[in-house]
Amino acid sequence: MRTPPDFSHETTLLNAGLQRIAGVDEAGRGPLAGPVVAAAVILDPDRIPDGIDDSKRLRPAARDRLDRLIRESAEWGLGLVEADEIDALGIARASLLAMERAVGALACAPDHVLIDGPWRPAHLPCPARPVVGGDRLSLSIAAASIVAKSWRDRIMVALAQQHPGYGWERNKGYGSESHIAALHRLGPSPAHRRSFAPLRHMLCPEGATCRP
Repeated sequence: MRTPPDFSHETTLLNAGLQRIAGVDEAGRGPLAGPVVAAAVILDPDRIPDGIDDSKRLRPAARDRLDRLIRESAEWGLGLVEADEIDALGIARASLLAMERAVGALACAPDHVLIDGPWRPAHLPCPARPVVGGDRLSLSIAAASIVAKSWRDRIMVALAQQHPGYGWERNKGYGSESHIAALHRLGPSPAHRRSFAPLRHMLCPEGATCRP
């Protein structure tokens, strides 16, 4: 039986005298198109919505409902890094930059940040602790995963209207069979990540000399 995330990481920091504990997570590392989106969430210990979990464990309807409840009851900020920045930085650095932007978007700086994953962004206004598997351990990180995923999905639906034919309203930019087929038929859009395979191989076939 799996154990849902809890508030123990946050409670330890609150008991140490800190007040504003932010959880941070990102969505969209793997897709071929669209931004990587990070969220920072500071939960109110007295108003934590029931049912918060790792966004990957939730059905879309439950995730969207919790996204609304979290944003109504907590402080939150978003950080986006677009496809061209991802191509310039690489997805690892771009993901950390999105997290920095999410923390920077909070109305007031947190006292401490809990970050999903093994890496700490370099430019944060406060101490931070990476938590491997944090979206399954910390309620604040899980809440951030929900907000980031829900917002990124809505962004991809909007981008699908601007760049029709790739099915982003369904695949959210991931490399589904129909998305790959559309890439071969239509070519890449401005929202595609050209540094990602198969786009990189499509734009620069093996043996060709291509500009970086």
